[in-house]
Amino acid sequence: MTLSPARVPHAAVRRLTTTLYGYAFLDDFVLLYPVYALLFADTGLTVWQISSLFALWSLTGVLLEIPSGTWADAVSRRMLLRAGPLLTAAGFTLWVLVPSYWAFALGFVLWGAKGALGSGSLEALVYEELDRLGAADRYGRVMGRARAAGLVAVMAAMGLAGPVFAFGGYPAVGLASVLACVSAAATAARFPEHREPAAAAGPGSGFESGGGWTRPLLAGLAEARGNRSVRAALLLVPAVTAVWGALDEYTPLLVRDTGVAENAVPYWLLLIWTGATVGGLLAGPGERLGEGGFAWLLAGSALALAAGAVTRTPAGIGLVAVAFCGFQLASVLADARLQERIGGTGRATLTSVAGVGTDLTTVAAFGAYAAVGSATTHGTAFALSAVPYLLTALIVATGSRTAGPSTDRTARP
Repeated sequence: MTLSPARVPHAAVRRLTTTLYGYAFLDDFVLLYPVYALLFADTGLTVWQISSLFALWSLTGVLLEIPSGTWADAVSRRMLLRAGPLLTAAGFTLWVLVPSYWAFALGFVLWGAKGALGSGSLEALVYEELDRLGAADRYGRVMGRARAAGLVAVMAAMGLAGPVFAFGGYPAVGLASVLACVSAAATAARFPEHREPAAAAGPGSGFESGGGWTRPLLAGLAEARGNRSVRAALLLVPAVTAVWGALDEYTPLLVRDTGVAENAVPYWLLLIWTGATVGGLLAGPGERLGEGGFAWLLAGSALALAAGAVTRTPAGIGLVAVAFCGFQLASVLADARLQERIGGTGRATLTSVAGVGTDLTTVAAFGAYAAVGSATTHGTAFALSAVPYLLTALIVATGSRTAGPSTDRTARP
């Protein structure tokens, strides 16, 4: 039973949120992030081999995303959140102790498996615990702050990787990364979890007599098939999240094309990351946006991205940072919208379905960028990447007008 707002136990909410923020920070506080490509190259890998590792990483996540989400609905989500970072720690250990192509490949498989275990599990656990405490309306702002904590961790790791590498090389950077993963696993043990895993719920849970843990998958897919609102929310997550997530990989090339010195590129990247961090922190006020406001957020961010990219000047990078701020905020709000619309037992399953859609759309975005970027400039490729967001904004705005004026005043995006 959901508690009334007046009776929300603030200590319980605080325990949940502080655990979440600590977990998000430690999960991304990986000093190997800025240097692992250098490790691969120094080991003697070719560009083709390095690219195949990235492809293997993505493929692992796509293949395991939905099964792991179904598993998260069947067993303890906290258990999966504890196990995931330990898989990554094992992979990083292999990279440092026995650097070779096959060790790197196995490490990426473990890393991809970790991502699949956490995707869906974390969102479902946090939403349902907040809902139990009568604080489900805080989900968007809580997850926005969690994403901001992760981005701060990435920036901190970028800053510390250089000194640690200078002190002890790849072994020192690898050890620091393993310790962060182990700490994340330990922090996950503090997550409260009051739901009874469906696999242990006994008769009537859908796991008796051959139902198995596949029942949450069927239940989740049935809800998406029978609920138009859930389907729309599922489609919105990849539409908002995938393209700018893919563009992030190319931001160093965009910055360099503005003419700044090579050693100044990281500082301009820090500006872009700061913009995305601010976007996460704005999730609380952003929850008051209706459908129309959400459409304007997407359209304004798209226009800022296009304008900043085509200028091909350092000042334009500031507009790109503004765009990433808006896209991060829109991504958090799209996730909150999905969690609010899900009403059945397959919450983690449906969240993972959205994750697969995001992964596949991101791969398509990589292909589109490669085609456009090879024929034109990075600025042009970034500017054209704004088009999908303008189309999404148009669809959201059209849906808002079709639903009637009251929707825009009362519905969250």
